Amino acid sequence: MTEVEEYKQRIKELEKANRILQKKLERSDSNQIALEESNDKNESLLKKVIFELAHSKKNLELRSHELEQALQNLQAMQAQLVESEKMSALGIMVAGVAHEINNPVSFIYGNLTHVEEYVEDLFQLLECYQKSCLNPTPELQAEIEASELDFIKEDFPKLLNSMTVGAERINKIVLSLRNFSHLDESEIKKVDINDGLDSTLMILQNKFKAQSNSSEIQIITEYGNLPWVECYARQLNQVFMNIIINAIDALEKSLNPQIKISTETKGSSILIRIADNGMGIPPEVQQKIFNPFFTTKPVGKGTGLGLSTSYQIIVDKHQGKLECHSIPGIGTEFLISLPQKFRK
Repeated sequence: MTEVEEYKQRIKELEKANRILQKKLERSDSNQIALEESNDKNESLLKKVIFELAHSKKNLELRSHELEQALQNLQAMQAQLVESEKMSALGIMVAGVAHEINNPVSFIYGNLTHVEEYVEDLFQLLECYQKSCLNPTPELQAEIEASELDFIKEDFPKLLNSMTVGAERINKIVLSLRNFSHLDESEIKKVDINDGLDSTLMILQNKFKAQSNSSEIQIITEYGNLPWVECYARQLNQVFMNIIINAIDALEKSLNPQIKISTETKGSSILIRIADNGMGIPPEVQQKIFNPFFTTKPVGKGTGLGLSTSYQIIVDKHQGKLECHSIPGIGTEFLISLPQKFRK
C-alpha cells in the first residue's frame, strides 16, 4: 500500500473515530440534559415535600393548640360547674338553716312582749300585796330578803331587753342568710347591691375576728345610693364572697388589717370596689389570677377556681368588667363594673 493510500486509510479511521466520539458526546449531552431535568424534578419535588411538611407541621401545631385550649376550656367548665353545684348546695343548706332558725326565733321574739306585759302585771300585783300587807310574817320577810326582790324588779327589764336585742340580732342573721342564698326567688331579679354585700359580710363575720396568727380585720363600708340592679343575685353574692375571702387570706399576717368596700353609680354602670391593705400581688402574678386553676395558696387550701369563676360570672353572664389593681407592699383592689341592665 502506498503512502497516500495509507494516509487516506488513516483519515478514514480518524473520521470513524471522530464520528464515534461525536455520538458519545451527543449521548453524554443527552444524558446530562436528562439528568439535569431529573435533578430539577427532584428538587421541585423535594421543595414541594418540604412545603407540605411545613404546612402539615403548622396545621398540627394549630390543631394541638386548639385541642389544648378546648381541653382547658372543658376542664374550666367542669370546674365551674362543680363550683356552681357547691354554691347551690351551700345556698340550699343556708336557706334550710335560715328556715329552721327562723321559726323558733320568731316564736321567742313574738312572745317576749307578752312576757314583759305579764311580768309588769306580776310586779304591780306584788307592790299591791306589799302595800296591803304592812306586817309580813318573819318567814315571808325572810323569803322576800332572800329572793332579792328589789334587784329582780330592777334587773328583769334589762334581761328582757337583752333577750329582745339577741332575738333581733338572730332575725337579722336569718334575713342575711336568706338574702345571700336567694333560693326561693327567681334566678334573674332586681336587687339592692348594698344588701348583697352586707349579707355576705354577715356570713363571713366569724372570719374577721382575731385568730391565733392574725389580728381582727376592720371592715369599712362606704355605700353609695344605688338603684336596684338586674342580675343573677345568688351568683353575684358568690363573687362577693370569693373576692372577700381572697382579701381575708391576703391579710393573714398584717398588723392592722383592713377591708374597704365601696359602691357608687357611674353613668349607666354600678361600681363596686373591694380593697385590702395586704402585701399586694406581684405584676407577673396579676396577669394569671383569673386563669382557671391558678392559685398561690398552699396545696389543699386553694383550688384556683374562685376568681376564674367570678370573672366568668361578671364578664360572661352580666356583660360587666372585673379588674384587679395591686401595688406590692400597699394592697389590692378588685373593681367590679356592672351594667344596671344586661342582655340575657
